[in-house]
Amino acid sequence: MSVTEIYETGELFNAVQMQSILEDGKTFPDCIPKCDLEKIISKFKQINNFNEADLKKFVAENFDLPPAIARVYESNTTIPVDAHIENLWDVLTRKPDNGKSSLIPLPFPYIVPGGRFREIYYWDSYFTMLGLQVSKRTDMIENMVDNFSYLIDIVGYIPNGNRTYYKGRSQPPFYSLMVKLLSEQKGEAVLIKYLPQLEKEYQFWMMDADLLSETNNAAKHIVKMPDGSLMNRYWDEYDTPRPESYKEDVELAHHSADKPALYRHIRAAAESGWDFSCRWFKDVDSFASIHTTEIIPVDLNCLIMHLEEILAQAYQSVNNVRAATHYASLAANRKAAIKKYCWNAENSFYFDYDFIEGKQKNNYTLAAMFPLFFNIASFDEAEKIAETLHQKFLKDGGLLTTLATTGQQWDAPNGWAPLQWIAIKGLNNYYMFSLSKEIATRWVQLNKTVYKRTGKLMEKYNVADINLDAGGGEYPSQDGFGWTNGVLLKLISEMK
Repeated sequence: MSVTEIYETGELFNAVQMQSILEDGKTFPDCIPKCDLEKIISKFKQINNFNEADLKKFVAENFDLPPAIARVYESNTTIPVDAHIENLWDVLTRKPDNGKSSLIPLPFPYIVPGGRFREIYYWDSYFTMLGLQVSKRTDMIENMVDNFSYLIDIVGYIPNGNRTYYKGRSQPPFYSLMVKLLSEQKGEAVLIKYLPQLEKEYQFWMMDADLLSETNNAAKHIVKMPDGSLMNRYWDEYDTPRPESYKEDVELAHHSADKPALYRHIRAAAESGWDFSCRWFKDVDSFASIHTTEIIPVDLNCLIMHLEEILAQAYQSVNNVRAATHYASLAANRKAAIKKYCWNAENSFYFDYDFIEGKQKNNYTLAAMFPLFFNIASFDEAEKIAETLHQKFLKDGGLLTTLATTGQQWDAPNGWAPLQWIAIKGLNNYYMFSLSKEIATRWVQLNKTVYKRTGKLMEKYNVADINLDAGGGEYPSQDGFGWTNGVLLKLISEMK
């Protein structure tokens, strides 16, 4: 059993996490026990009144700290950044796991993001795969799709990452895009091969839809809207502090009247991948006002629509006309619901929807680019969104994530590789090549500049002041970095 499975609510775990004796909150859940965990816990219970030094010694005697492999890698900034990324693939590759820690063992090699992120991550991996496609590493793309398929089969869904403490939530559902990407390399038969897992993925996100009624309009990830249409939200099975950010969650909840609800909103925001952003807050300046599970996110529903479209395509490939028609109808209905609940004609932008309040949120965010990426927006809508993008979001280094500067890492002044890609490709879908090229050029140049200065490719960047590093969040900015590498390599290849 893993570290977190045995005692994530026990005294040892609480003591280590609350005293912050290790690098960050994620380090201890990632530790590898040196002997049987029950014996370690028994030894801990026999000792009274640990001080910080004693506790640190106890952990060192009984656990191996997780390896920080990327830190020993020395970059050679005299080589071009694309060659650097090619070298990094092997540095960020992990072999199949042995299951001695909180890792959920995977059967095939995979790419990790880097830094403190020592495991596979769900939505990160799609953007990493874009670079692997350029590198002609179809073998690794297939390995990673097979790993995610394995997780769907053994867990029932794809967790946030392959750690036991990530069970209870997923991440933005990019699995259908991964399968589609692999099919571009290996043909239509790929859709048929992964059809069972695509179906299971969909059933996870739609679980308990049959339990919804006029008086009970929400269950897990699914919400029944006033017109009867079904839309999705982010959710987590648990309403306790996250083991990997235990101290932060406990401290935030000190003044909360409903701690379990707060913890679930925090966990749901972690599932969104945007952890954290004011798009999940009632008050943009108050983390404590987080209410993620009350929100219908525009980007999530675009992703689910794509999954429905891919299921329709896959069933068409096996001549199951009834199933293909069913999923095509579901995708059409969801497209209509996205436009009805998330498009704002007055502000000419797509917004998240607060289904508790029965009205749209007013946060301008790059989630509005997903309807362009998936060809949901009309050409008129796309033109108006592009104008807002150019006027309000575009900075020297690329696109802001939101327009609010809050200290959260998924807000201004930060920009993130996956959202640059979504925006660039979304604009291209509507033939807005001049703006998309400008965004790509600024983002690539910022990535190259930071690489030349530091030898690193970062998790996120300050796009407003390209001379400053990105900030915000619960941990220091990480280098590596899987999705930055993937998007940058893909953009460079397309700009040649």
